[in-house]
Amino acid sequence: MELAMLLEEWRRTDSFIEQVASWQIRAARLAAFRPTPGFLHEALVAAVRKRNVENLYTHQVQALEEVHAGNHIILTTPTASGKTLCYNLPILDTILKDMSTRALYIFPTKALAQDQVAEWSSLTAGLTHDGIHAFTYDGDTPMHVRQRIREAGHVVVTNPDMLHSAILPHHTKWLRLFENLRFIVIDEAHMYRGVFGSHFANVLRRLLRICAFYGSQPQFILCSATIANPEEHAFRLTGQSVTWIGESGAPEGERHTILYNPPLLNRELGIRKSSILEARRLGARLLTENITTLAFVKTRTQVEILSGYWKRDVPERLRTRVMGYRGGYLPSERRTIERGLRAGEIRGVVSTNALELGMDIGSLDAVLTVGHPGSIASVRQQSGRAGRRKGLSLSLFIANASALDQFLVLHPNSLLEAPPEEARLSADNLLILMDHVKCGAFELPFSASEQFGDESVGELLSYLADHRVLHRQSSGTYLWMAESMPSLSVSLRSASTENVVIVDTSAPEPKVLGETDRFSALTTLHEEAIYLHQTKSFQVERLDLENGKAFVRSVEADYFTEAELAVRLQMLHLLDGAVEHGKVSHALAEVMVNATPTIFKKLKLETHENLGWGRVHLPEAELHSIGYAVSWPEAAADLAKDEWETALAMLGYLLRHTGAVYAMCAVSDLHAAVHVRDVVFEQPTVYLYDAYPGGIGLAERLYRAHGEVFAAAFEVVTACPCEQGCPSCTGPRPRAFAGQNPKDAVCSLLRALLRDADEPRSGRVSGTGEGR
Repeated sequence: MELAMLLEEWRRTDSFIEQVASWQIRAARLAAFRPTPGFLHEALVAAVRKRNVENLYTHQVQALEEVHAGNHIILTTPTASGKTLCYNLPILDTILKDMSTRALYIFPTKALAQDQVAEWSSLTAGLTHDGIHAFTYDGDTPMHVRQRIREAGHVVVTNPDMLHSAILPHHTKWLRLFENLRFIVIDEAHMYRGVFGSHFANVLRRLLRICAFYGSQPQFILCSATIANPEEHAFRLTGQSVTWIGESGAPEGERHTILYNPPLLNRELGIRKSSILEARRLGARLLTENITTLAFVKTRTQVEILSGYWKRDVPERLRTRVMGYRGGYLPSERRTIERGLRAGEIRGVVSTNALELGMDIGSLDAVLTVGHPGSIASVRQQSGRAGRRKGLSLSLFIANASALDQFLVLHPNSLLEAPPEEARLSADNLLILMDHVKCGAFELPFSASEQFGDESVGELLSYLADHRVLHRQSSGTYLWMAESMPSLSVSLRSASTENVVIVDTSAPEPKVLGETDRFSALTTLHEEAIYLHQTKSFQVERLDLENGKAFVRSVEADYFTEAELAVRLQMLHLLDGAVEHGKVSHALAEVMVNATPTIFKKLKLETHENLGWGRVHLPEAELHSIGYAVSWPEAAADLAKDEWETALAMLGYLLRHTGAVYAMCAVSDLHAAVHVRDVVFEQPTVYLYDAYPGGIGLAERLYRAHGEVFAAAFEVVTACPCEQGCPSCTGPRPRAFAGQNPKDAVCSLLRALLRDADEPRSGRVSGTGEGR
C-alpha cells in the first residue's frame, strides 16, 4: 500500500481521527532556479555540471552573491534545501583563485563533520586541480596526522570543544590557518543557545581576537534551523551584522503533518495511553506497508524498546531491515545504518536526536516525533527529515502526557505555522565571561582598554590581577601567570566555576561522562537520582560535593527523577516592572536563592505518573540569578495558607512547562519558588528563575512574553479533561484541598492575572526582601 492510500484509510478511521489534534497538508512546490553566477571559477562551474547541476536554486545564488560581496550571512532555509553548496561553492571558488586561502568549519557533532568532509571530497573530485584538502580535526584525529592538517588543510572541520581547548590555546602551531583565514562556517547555529551558546559566543570572541593578531578578518557563514531571530542570534554569536537568507528555491513535495494525542485511559487522573505504544502501533503499520519510517524518541532506552517492538511486529522479511540508532553504538555501526538508509536497504530506524541534524540519510517517507524534543526548531528539523528529496511525505507528532506536549497539541500552529522560538544566549554572563577572559589572557596578553565583545573588560582584568590570576605590567598589559591552561578547566556546558564531575563506574575503568554546576547537582545528582546523559540512564550511587565528584552506573530505567527544593528566595534588586500591593503585578529582579533538596519523585517516562519517592540528604546551596515574579492579592482566591502553597506550586509547574516553549529551553533550565506571603510584594507570589549562576536570559524572556505565557497556561489547564490536576497540566495530582478543587484555584489565579493585565499601573515600590 502506498502512503497516500494509508493516509486516506486513517482519515476514514474514527478511532484515529478522534485523536488527531491537527492535520495539515502543505502543497508541493516547484524549484526556483537562477543561472550560475559568472564570477565563479570555470573549473568549479565544470565540476558542478558534472553533478548534473546546470542552474542553482535562488537562495544558493543569493548566498553566493552576498559572500562574493564580502557580507556575513545566515541561512535558515529548510532541511535538504542545499545549504551545503551555499558555503562550499564560494569557499572553493576563493581557494581556486588563491590557494593560500583557509576556512574553518565548525559543526556540533563528529558525524556532521565527517559527512561534510565526504561532501567536500565529492565536489572536489570533479575538479582538475589537485592539492585542495579538507580534514576533520577532533579528539579522534591521530597525533601524527595533526601536523599535516595544520600545514595542508585548506578547510579544517572541527567542533566547539576542540576549537576551545585544542586549537585556540595552541594558535602558534596554526600559523598558516590564522594568517590566511578567510571564512568561518558555523552549521546548526540554532543549537548554540543558553549556557552552551553563551560559552560558544565567547569562544568566537577569542577566535576573532587571535585572527586580528595574525592580520586576518574572516567572513562568517552561518546555517540554522528556522528560528524567530536569525539576524539577532547571529549577531550575538559572532558580533557581526549579517544578511539573512530565508526564502528557499528548493522543491518541496506534498507533506501531511499530523498532531496526534494518545487516547485518555483515565479521564479523572488525566492518564493517557503511552506515546511509545502508539508509536509502536502506527510505526509498525507504516513499515508493514513498505513505507520508509524514522522515529525520534527521547532516550536510548526508548530506542531499544521501540525498535524491538517494531522488529517483533513487522513481517519477517522486514525484521533485519529495522534498526536503532543512538549514541553508544560504535561509529562504524552508525555509518553502516546511515549508508543503509541512503541506499534504501534499511526501512525503519528508531533514533534519539542524533539523526536530527543535517547529515545525508537519503529519502524518507515518514517521520514520527514521539514527545516534544526540547524546542519547536527541533520538531521542525525532525519533521524535515521526511520527504528530503520530493514526493509525498508524512510527519507525525505523537504527544506524551506532559504539560508541554499538551500545550503544543492545543497550539498546532506553534509547530506548523507560527514563528518558532527565539534562540537566546547571554555572552556577558559574568561567570562565563570571566572564564573566557582567563582563556584569552593565556592565548594573548590583554590591554586594559581592550574590547572583548561589546564591553570593555578593564574592571575584570583588574579584579583578576588583584587576585593574582593575571600579572599587571606598568604599560597596562595583563599577562597570564599560572602554568596551567585555563581552557582545560572550563566546560562549555556549565556556567559555574564550582563544577561537579560525573564519573561512570559501570565499566572496569571509570570514565568521566561530563560535569555540571554545583547548584544543579543538588537536584540531578543526589543519591538514587536517575541522571540522563546522551539519552542513556545512569543511577547516582554517591555524590561527593567536597571533592566535586558524582559516581554513577548505567541502568535501564523507565522513569526519571525530579527533586523538590526547600527554597528561600530573596529579591536583591528590582530590574524592571512594578511591585504593587493589593494588585496582580509582575517584575524582573536579581534574586538570591538558598535551596536545600528535601525529597525526590520517581516519574514514569511516558505518563509522568508518580511511581514513588525518597529523601535527599544534602547541604544547602546558594545561587545568584535572575527571576521573573508574578504576584496576586489574597482576594484572588478564597484559600487557606496550605491551600495557597499547593495552588502556587501547581501553577509553578504549569508555568515552567509552558514557559519553556517561549524561552526555548529545557524545563529543567527553569526553577520555581513560591511564597504564600512574599516580603516585597506582601502577598502570594511565584518566582521563575534561571537555574544557572548569573542567569542566561530565560527569566527575562518570560517577563517580556508575560501575557502570552499566562494565556497559554490558562488554555492548557482549562482544556485538560482531568478533574483536580494531572501531569498534563498542573503536575502529579496533589493532596486534596479542604475547600475548593485545586485545579479551580489555579484557574482563579490565572483569570485574575489575565483580567487585570491591561489595567493602569500605580504604586510602584523599589525594595528588597526575603519571602517566607
